[in-house]
Amino acid sequence: MGVSLFAGSVDSEADTLELARNLNFPVAWGMTRDMGDAIGAWWEERRDHIQPSEFLLNGKGRVLASVYSNSPVGRMDPDETVRLMSFLTRDRS
Repeated sequence: MGVSLFAGSVDSEADTLELARNLNFPVAWGMTRDMGDAIGAWWEERRDHIQPSEFLLNGKGRVLASVYSNSPVGRMDPDETVRLMSFLTRDRS
């Protein structure tokens, strides 16, 4: 579909490399609160860490869709995301 996928983590470089070992997209490590704020992520005050924050962007950096979660539930599903991307692409034609 001509898209790019990447992720970021607050984990250390070593922990992130282990996590990303079997992934086929880049994963940034050592994300800070300032970085999270810059991308519009949700920072949890109580435990002082970034919560899952997922964004679907167009080629100009405009947010087309976003998902925020404070638990393992509520993440972007790959199949649903592809359907959404297909819908948005058709809608632009």
